Amino acid sequence: MKELRYLNKYFIKYKYSFSLGILITIIAQIFSLFTPKLISKSLNAIEKFDKLPKADQTSKVIIASYHQDLIHNVLLIIATTIVAGFLTFLMRQTLIVMSRHVEFDLKNEVFRQYENLSQNFYKQNRTGDLMNRISEDVSKVRMYVGPAVMYTINTFIRFAIVIIYMYNVSPLLTLYTILPLPILSYCIFKLSSEINKRSTIFQQYLSKVSSFSQEIFSGIRVIKAYSLENQHQNNMIALADESKSKSLNLAKVQSLFGPLMIALIGISNLVVIYFGGMMYINGTIQNIGTIAEFILYVNMLTWPVASLGWVSSMVQEAEASQKRLNEFLKIEPEITNNNENASDIQGSISFENVSYRYEDTNIEALKNVTFTVKKGETLAILGKTGSGKSTILSLISRLYDVTEGRITIDQNEISTLNLNDLRNNIGIVPQDAFLFSDTIKNNIKFGNRNATDEQVIEAAQNAVVHDNIMAFNKQYDTILGERGITLSGGQKQRVSIARAIIKNPAILLFDDCLSAVDTETEETILNNLFEICKDKTTIIVSHRVSSAKNADKIIILEDGKIIQQGSHNQLINQDGYYAALYLKQLSEKELL
Repeated sequence: MKELRYLNKYFIKYKYSFSLGILITIIAQIFSLFTPKLISKSLNAIEKFDKLPKADQTSKVIIASYHQDLIHNVLLIIATTIVAGFLTFLMRQTLIVMSRHVEFDLKNEVFRQYENLSQNFYKQNRTGDLMNRISEDVSKVRMYVGPAVMYTINTFIRFAIVIIYMYNVSPLLTLYTILPLPILSYCIFKLSSEINKRSTIFQQYLSKVSSFSQEIFSGIRVIKAYSLENQHQNNMIALADESKSKSLNLAKVQSLFGPLMIALIGISNLVVIYFGGMMYINGTIQNIGTIAEFILYVNMLTWPVASLGWVSSMVQEAEASQKRLNEFLKIEPEITNNNENASDIQGSISFENVSYRYEDTNIEALKNVTFTVKKGETLAILGKTGSGKSTILSLISRLYDVTEGRITIDQNEISTLNLNDLRNNIGIVPQDAFLFSDTIKNNIKFGNRNATDEQVIEAAQNAVVHDNIMAFNKQYDTILGERGITLSGGQKQRVSIARAIIKNPAILLFDDCLSAVDTETEETILNNLFEICKDKTTIIVSHRVSSAKNADKIIILEDGKIIQQGSHNQLINQDGYYAALYLKQLSEKELL
């Protein structure tokens, strides 16, 4: 139960609903216990009537008196049953609704944690597993907070009240009745331990199935292109079979609870009938109604005792699920907001001997990189694949923190700035353009939710994607497929550019975002961008000289180090990577 202690804060948060639920449960149980007492009273009355002299049994006055008592008892039984049923309804409304609130809060907490965790976390964990934890695992935990807690409270309260009632009637018969309970407790303990173990294994395999399915659906085009449907179908069947096997192993143990509970309750009934009958014969019990009353008490305990197995199963499954959730909830985010005060971002950027090493691969992506970009300037970064270009952009937006050296924004160390203000003042177009399964308009407005339709169109025109959008039947209201699959690679890049432009940030970062665009369109976009970016700090990562030639500064990276830097005119007159790349791309352009 140690993992479930994490949920105590929610019980404290909803303490009034929780306390009210317990109070209603107590009152409901008290009303439900009137029935056995009234039935016992009625049977005792019948027994007493049967012992009257024959002359009295034929008296209309006496018959009417007994008849009136029986009718009175029946009406009381109906009334108390209705009240107990209504109170039970209120109990469920209080405790089960509380569990839904906890589920809502826990899902939001898990989602916020997912948002706060760093890039390294997502490199090490699969999307399907993350989705399974926030859905399946949270649902299992909700069953603990709601039904499991409710039935546990109900069981203990009923046990306490029923045992007190039984003891007041006959202490010795009560002792005989509860004899099977220690056996029951031992069986529950053993079965619960096995359920916990098997539930953890089953949840792990469920995550594997979710992860595998998510990857297949995301990469379905590649699978079809390589005609690998049958192979992946076989892999899915094997994984599903293994998951089914683990599920059946869990179900086999869980299925033992029902028969075990019923058998033990049946034994208790036999104990009551035998020992109660012997005590009635011996005169220890005066009334036959007492035996009936005890049988009803035992049967009132049937569902609570039988539910112990179900509740124990839910608790064990919730323990396993909460353990999986705690693994992520207890992770401290690597990137944290160290300043709650507002930060005014102007856009001047400085790298001072910055080095960065990726934890997962141990690759040193940057080595003693130093450069400065003033507000309103444009910096172009060129270099071979894997030279560290994208890493620079990730460090500026604080997706990672430097290993060595320091980065300053407006002469303030980047880690001292308000993280939200920093990212709100950065517009980034990633190398792999990601679009949401929403309308094109909403994808562009993702950069600025308050943007007008005119601003959306203007941003699309500057990104040279407006004409493409207008060619669709629903134009800007066209719904994109998952990850923007409706659009071509170049169109996705241009919609991403429009999304960054409409944000109107102080800093714009373009990570090789024109690689899928033809040269003519690239030229038009770049001319528009340089006009838009006059008062913004802009960094362009590219493999093309055409994207860099109009920049104020250009740096060339190789193996994480700056090997050249200067303006376009300076670099083409120097022997080195830039001049060679310029001549190569110039000759390719002439051939075209």
